[in-house]
Amino acid sequence: MNHATRVMTRAPILLLGTALLSACTVGPNYKPKSAAELGVPDQWSVTAAPTAEDITRWWRNFDDPVLGQLVEQAASANLDLAQAAARLRQAREALAVSRSELFPTISGSAGANRTETLRGGGTTLTLPDGTVTSTGGSGRSNFSLGLDASYQIDLFGGIRRGVEASRAQYQAAGFDYAATLLSVESEVARNYVLARAYQAQLANARASLAIQDDNLEIAGFRVQAGLVSSIDVEQARASRAQTAATVPQIEQQYNAAVSRIGVLTGQAPGALKPLLAAPGPIPDGPDTAGAGIPANVLRQRPDVRAAERNLAAATAQIGVARAQLFPALNLSGSIDTSAASVGGLFGTITGGLFGGLAQTIFNAGRINAQVRSRRAAAEGAFAAYKASVLTAMEDIENAIVALQSAQERGRQFAIAYDAANASAILARSQYRSGLTDFTTLNTQETALISAHNGLVQARADKATALIALYAALGGGWDSSVTPAAPSRTTDHG
Repeated sequence: MNHATRVMTRAPILLLGTALLSACTVGPNYKPKSAAELGVPDQWSVTAAPTAEDITRWWRNFDDPVLGQLVEQAASANLDLAQAAARLRQAREALAVSRSELFPTISGSAGANRTETLRGGGTTLTLPDGTVTSTGGSGRSNFSLGLDASYQIDLFGGIRRGVEASRAQYQAAGFDYAATLLSVESEVARNYVLARAYQAQLANARASLAIQDDNLEIAGFRVQAGLVSSIDVEQARASRAQTAATVPQIEQQYNAAVSRIGVLTGQAPGALKPLLAAPGPIPDGPDTAGAGIPANVLRQRPDVRAAERNLAAATAQIGVARAQLFPALNLSGSIDTSAASVGGLFGTITGGLFGGLAQTIFNAGRINAQVRSRRAAAEGAFAAYKASVLTAMEDIENAIVALQSAQERGRQFAIAYDAANASAILARSQYRSGLTDFTTLNTQETALISAHNGLVQARADKATALIALYAALGGGWDSSVTPAAPSRTTDHG
């Protein structure tokens, strides 16, 4: 039995032994935290709808086709999402790198050479093209093939813990992508509501200007007739100027909202101005959204799930650091053959298998410090996880209260607007008839403008609070699926 045969016979025995040894994995095993450990109560501290609903496509609840178009366009073209997708692909390749360490590294080599020996009496010739050749000598050719392999046996699970950490980080990157998606969707919807609210406020201001122009004209006629002093005209001019001054401010705010939507959808700031040029109503969604129970945030909110995966990764990193405290076993092997001709390469094959055990004896406490550092990182990750859960519940309760507040303000402003409109109509009629002074008319007109704008703002606040509630509940993505990087594409550049 030659050497290569003996090596091939012993190799399975050695590999079986090392496989049994590699079953040991040091470091703590990650265990998901319970709702109680994270401080999640059984019920909300505010009045909330108890039944959770499907809010994967929550914008459809507003029954506004333009809003739906813009949100879905942002989901496919937003540049923040493109960056998050790139980070997700990076995390996937980092996982692939970690997994590769579980397998041996194999390399091959091949060579060929020829040695020429000139015997006495040989003639060296120089050909016309400059090539030098000889006659009367002898030559010998040699061909070789080699195969080398090396493998680090994962005796104490350091590599497996590294793969575990990379997998958790990849999943966290997927949830980070989903969190970015939710943020983009809600930001588009919020700015859309603002744009429609500013359009309504502009309409209010221009309608008020038309009425105040009429009041100014009436005041001028009454001054000319000697019925009132010029104070009425000056008051009318001042009121009109104050209303006119609000128009450019509202236009500036409207432009900022539309520009923001353009950028969020991956376009130039002014790209959507033609689409939104025609005034439209403020989106009016349902009066509430089902919040379910507080524990839902552990499943529905992607930022919470990302924090949980970061904790799992930090826990696995403790095992990576602890594995360095134990011996490392490396195997290497080679198979070589050489012959004077290609056909004879496989006539004689030699091989060898080598094993080496390495153990750090002194490192001035570096490895133990690394273990402690990873434990501290895991403790910090747990604190971040718990903070994300509490913040999520805070977001939900604040959004619920904001929605309820906006609804109540809307009801009261509707009453105020109705009363102010009736008072203003009566005051205008009395001023034309000389039954009241301009100060009374101006007071009623100011109250009408304030009530109308307050009603518009309350409606916008209701829509904004509902959007915030949907986002706080984790709406806008499929929580039953962990986001994964798209299939590999050809690299550019």
